[in-house]
Amino acid sequence: MIPFTDLQAEYQECKTEIDQAIKYCLENNSFVTGPVVDEFEETFNNYTGGASVASCNSGTSALILALRSCGIGPGDEVITVSHTFVSTPESVCTVGATPVFCDVIEETGLIDIDQAESLITDKTKAILWVDLYGQSTDQLALCDICKKHGLYSIIDGAHSFGFVYYSPGRRSGPKTGGDANLTCYSFNPIKNLGAIGDAGLLVGQKPLTTKAKMLRDHGRDSKYDYLHLGYNARINNIQAKVLMAKLPYLDGWLERKREIAEYYNNNLKDYYTLTEHAGWGKHSYYVYVLRHPDRDKVRADLLEKGIQTNIHYANPAHNTPAFAPWHKDLPITEKLSNEIFSIPIYPHLKDAQVEYITNTLKEVR
Repeated sequence: MIPFTDLQAEYQECKTEIDQAIKYCLENNSFVTGPVVDEFEETFNNYTGGASVASCNSGTSALILALRSCGIGPGDEVITVSHTFVSTPESVCTVGATPVFCDVIEETGLIDIDQAESLITDKTKAILWVDLYGQSTDQLALCDICKKHGLYSIIDGAHSFGFVYYSPGRRSGPKTGGDANLTCYSFNPIKNLGAIGDAGLLVGQKPLTTKAKMLRDHGRDSKYDYLHLGYNARINNIQAKVLMAKLPYLDGWLERKREIAEYYNNNLKDYYTLTEHAGWGKHSYYVYVLRHPDRDKVRADLLEKGIQTNIHYANPAHNTPAFAPWHKDLPITEKLSNEIFSIPIYPHLKDAQVEYITNTLKEVR
């Protein structure tokens, strides 16, 4: 069986570093806050090229902290998408704001920028968009719209850690999140860079990340001074140390994923509808997504032949009971959710496995 992902192979590659990271925390009684977190934030600030960073305990917490740091709450509207993991719109509801769903572009699954601007009202306080499948949307265009209308620009970058811009007119070589007010990352174990539990990060403007650091630690700026109503959303030191141990491997892993994706692109373009690669950066391929009108049959046939697949995402948030108050017709989102499926693209796939997956996909279509 070729699994959808292989975390054990990843662990074996950097086992020595991971084991040492865990051992350090245990031997030094270093579990929450302190020098380890300071080192983590400096390391990841350097990697992302951001103005400032704030770590936290999950990607979901990063989204909630971002919205709260921007002062968004009851009575406010946030334009976002439904073609995403539920935590994106869920975070809007969690802070008491109203999610205003926007449809996506069929070729990429990324937010429809023109439609997003048309949804702005006097209650809109932010656009929260998703960098889907490992590539960012045109963040300069969206940031310009936000500046024009006096809105906060917030990116759910859970899929795109490691994406690099390179097109003319964009900042020289930043990772995702270089232009928005805040970008939120997830280090869930299955992400391009995964912890051994949950962890998250905010990258952006220093006044906002400074507030996020207080909110994640019960709203305080010193041990007994509480400036805000916060909660406990701190990263734990084991996750921070493990992520620092794995970070030097990331760029190599991403290059291998891009190599696999290029093989898939070249060999599957005549058999399936591919998710388009936008031309302004280096895709980080969190997942590799194909489309087929009889998706469920294809997936079943692949599983029978020993290939696991997944769907990102099969049930859009706006169609679920939890989001019934904000339901609206999103025809492209709904069409994609019925056709998309993700195939293995983890960096430890062998060439022979990649070839087998490709040939089997041709066979079962």
